Amino acid sequence: MSLLELTASNVRCVEQAALQLRPGLTLIWGPNGSGKTSVLEAIFMLGRGRSFRTRNSDRLIRYGQGYLRVTGRIGTAAEDITALGFEVQRGGLTQARIAGRSAATLTELSHAFPVQVIEPGVHRLVEEGGHRRRRWLDWAVFHVEPSFMDTWMRYVRALRQRNAALKIRTEDAWLWDIELARLGESIADSRARLMHQAEPYWHTAVQELCGLDVALHHLRGWSQEHSLLAALAASRGRDALRHLTHAGPHRADVAIRLHGRPGREVLSRGQQKLVAVAMIVAQLRLLKDVTGATTTLLLDDPAAELDRVRLERFIGQVGELRSQLVVTSLVPESRLFGTPDRIFHMEEGRVLPV
Repeated sequence: MSLLELTASNVRCVEQAALQLRPGLTLIWGPNGSGKTSVLEAIFMLGRGRSFRTRNSDRLIRYGQGYLRVTGRIGTAAEDITALGFEVQRGGLTQARIAGRSAATLTELSHAFPVQVIEPGVHRLVEEGGHRRRRWLDWAVFHVEPSFMDTWMRYVRALRQRNAALKIRTEDAWLWDIELARLGESIADSRARLMHQAEPYWHTAVQELCGLDVALHHLRGWSQEHSLLAALAASRGRDALRHLTHAGPHRADVAIRLHGRPGREVLSRGQQKLVAVAMIVAQLRLLKDVTGATTTLLLDDPAAELDRVRLERFIGQVGELRSQLVVTSLVPESRLFGTPDRIFHMEEGRVLPV
């Protein structure tokens, strides 16, 4: 799948933008603060229903405006075209449309338009908390096992019911344990299968990019020695005290370790970036082999914080993906990934084809 057209309104500093793209390489260049990253955010929202820079959608809306809107047309190798739309009203109302109909959930966008990003803050995938790594893992699981997202949504609803009961009538919370355990075990099994499938892709990517013996381990969110039902029963006292459910796949993580030590403690910022890039490259290689899906990859200032050798390795890894690429640069001469099929210049929130 490839993004063929994009229109964006009121996305950060961008009042209006319209781009015609091709399945190959698109370059967007301009000075800092011109809106290049905002265009990438608009593309990302079209396939994820959120930004890659913030979880607060209100922050994305242009100052003084009441909404943002992004629309696009997605094409496949069979020349099928799908129209997508995404809108956020100030105050939190969010709507998505796929082929003219309202999407039941934002996750439907991910199926219609697979998109991933590598940006200067990608090191946070290693450095920060587990929610980023869970999101990285679950996006891949969803594409390999489409039923996963329905299971996850039902789990989240049950979890909210249990947590609500913990605040009002504690004994009612335990009525949700069997359902929560059934769904949670299924989620953990799906994640574990994906991690097993990804292992050879991960080893290849991390060795080629940084040559470090970094290991990934799936932590399912409760003790490996017990079932989730047993873990929920054992945690009832703490759950009742804090009015929260402490055991379950919502607490899962992907541990990143070098020689048994947490990656965030022993890896430099540059190494963290390479490890995070390896995670994304491995993910995209797996999805292409397993599902046949080609992901649109957004690259925001890809040369940042990489020396010449590591940049060359990075370019080689990305080139092998054969993905649609949308790359930002400060200069129009950038040819890191070859000759662009389309070039756009940005200046003060305005985008112009070159």
